[in-house]
Amino acid sequence: MRHVNADVLNIAYYEAGPADGPAVLLMHGFPYDIHSYVDVAPDLAAQGCRVIVPYLRGYGPTTFRDKATPRSGEQAAVGADMMALMDALSIKRAVFAGYDWGGRAASIGAAIWPERCIGLVCANGYMIQDVANAMVPTRPEREVPLWYQYYFQLERGRAGLAADRRGIARILWSQWSPTWVFDDACFERTAVAHDNPDYVDVVIHSYRHRFGLAEGDPRYAEMQRRLGALPAITVPAVVLDGADDWVTAPRGGSASAAKFTNRRAYRVIPDAGHNLPQEAPEVFTAAVMELIKG
Repeated sequence: MRHVNADVLNIAYYEAGPADGPAVLLMHGFPYDIHSYVDVAPDLAAQGCRVIVPYLRGYGPTTFRDKATPRSGEQAAVGADMMALMDALSIKRAVFAGYDWGGRAASIGAAIWPERCIGLVCANGYMIQDVANAMVPTRPEREVPLWYQYYFQLERGRAGLAADRRGIARILWSQWSPTWVFDDACFERTAVAHDNPDYVDVVIHSYRHRFGLAEGDPRYAEMQRRLGALPAITVPAVVLDGADDWVTAPRGGSASAAKFTNRRAYRVIPDAGHNLPQEAPEVFTAAVMELIKG
């Protein structure tokens, strides 16, 4: 595990592979951690990539450098963190790859800083949040999996997350990936990352901000304004959907196709749920290498 100061954070990250190889940033989601890439990272390193797998803000050993910094979980913040990490490590260009929160960070980086992005691998389609229209309901069957987001709007939900982080994470893992068989050791290896003292604040802010119910950190106001326009992804992309993803069910290749203005491949992965890189690592690795060889 390595550490580097990157803007407001001291980011803990795993690195593997040759320093002069094509760089790949692997970004994890909620409620997971860097072990989502436990098989992907060494496979990419073995194929000559410089692989960087950071803990997001609020997870694992990543810490805020100043106790006065707002514990924001807004999408602009996680996108800015990824770019700050690239700058701190003197990485000019990289493949951005992720799912869930990490897919959002990767998508934001690809949309706003395309000159820094070789290509995008993203699970779950176009991931930039339309905060302005967050209160427009979707079909009832699509609302059901979002129970945790509504729970977190209440102080009862904050208290519940603080009291039993593992209990909530285990339920979400099981619901979101019903065909993934994980054991207690696998779960605990990741769950310790949620013991970070900023985890609850960052998570709660993330889900309140995306519904427009929490103020953002002023330092990200301009970026959030740009994201409000739902910018297009102008770099080559591979979009992956888990066929068994219960929280972000596959919506078909045409659902967000207009937001990808460069070459885009879309694939539905059988027998995989929400945590795609850990459930189907060979597929995720192949998608990254496809862009590198592109």
